[in-house]
Amino acid sequence: MTQRRTEAEEAAPRLLDLIQGLLLELHPHGRPRAVTLDSSLERDLGLDSLGRMELLHQVEDAFGVRLPEQLIVTAETPRDVLRALLARTGQAPPEELKVAFLRTGPAPEAPQQAMTLTEVLTWHATTHPERVHVHLQTDPEPVELTYHDLLTGAAEVAAGLQAHGLEPGETVAIMLPTSRQYLETFFGALLAGLVPVPIYPPFRPSQLEEHLRRQAGILRNAQASVLVSVPEVRSLAHLLRATVESLRAIETVEALKSGKAQTRLHANPQDVAFLQYTSGSTGNPKGVVLTHANLLANIRAMGEVAEVGPRDVFVSWLPLYHDMGLIGAWLGSLYYGIPLVLLSPLQFLARPERWLWSIHRYGGTLSAAPNFAYEI
Repeated sequence: MTQRRTEAEEAAPRLLDLIQGLLLELHPHGRPRAVTLDSSLERDLGLDSLGRMELLHQVEDAFGVRLPEQLIVTAETPRDVLRALLARTGQAPPEELKVAFLRTGPAPEAPQQAMTLTEVLTWHATTHPERVHVHLQTDPEPVELTYHDLLTGAAEVAAGLQAHGLEPGETVAIMLPTSRQYLETFFGALLAGLVPVPIYPPFRPSQLEEHLRRQAGILRNAQASVLVSVPEVRSLAHLLRATVESLRAIETVEALKSGKAQTRLHANPQDVAFLQYTSGSTGNPKGVVLTHANLLANIRAMGEVAEVGPRDVFVSWLPLYHDMGLIGAWLGSLYYGIPLVLLSPLQFLARPERWLWSIHRYGGTLSAAPNFAYEI
């Protein structure tokens, strides 16, 4: 106990000095801010997600340790960072220069005859069901998702959605992080004849209620009938039902997966494939209606210009509620039958170099990112 107290007494001043220096670096012309162990990283010190990322890296460099990546999300004060620092396990070994060979199998052709997204998935699941579609970079080991896996999981989610008695064309909001559950829910809604509405998932558990209040505008505008999210959201169901009259249920993917048979509804090219929202926190929500025909025309045009071929590999960390992450990376990879190596935005923010290591290891030939990603 005495040794631990001594370590804390030595580390705390260094940590506070480091944070003070970071604030001066990020805001060179701003007013100096007092930093204590109990200062709020966001409210008092103004450290957003990118600021927290820089803090994590500077602490690791200064103390020669490896900190948990979740600290970007969970840390509320410098004291939380100090606790993680004192609980460190030591410096992690350097990245290994190795290449992971993807089990892709025979290279397929794109389903040119497909008229809808559901036809695209069904065609791949029928033609080469065991071909790996997505390599999810989860810890500690990656998870491989085949076309058969995605179609089967999506059908189970569709059964759960249909059990709520929803009519074709009703909207299903998806507030999930990058995961297998997200992919299954998106196509589960389509198989059930419903319209997915991707929504920004909660980033910090402590701000869940505030996050839901900000997203309520999108839910109202989309007239969402069901919200599929993480289990923690269900505890705040009363808040959403009070502000979103159309909302009939808040479900988790696990609860929806009833496993019962369901009738797949045939989609038409002009049916709405999903609603893309551009804003929900800084202004009135603006929804864009995207049909199956819209999406496939866009994906085919992008593929033609980029000369996408069956031996390409797409590496992405872009969020799946974002148009480039959803359409360009995921749905584009799905259409052309090429492997998608998928990281979460948090994995990129915590370790930006992981993006480049993934391109190296998996032989990535396609990727995309906004300006700030190249800057950091």
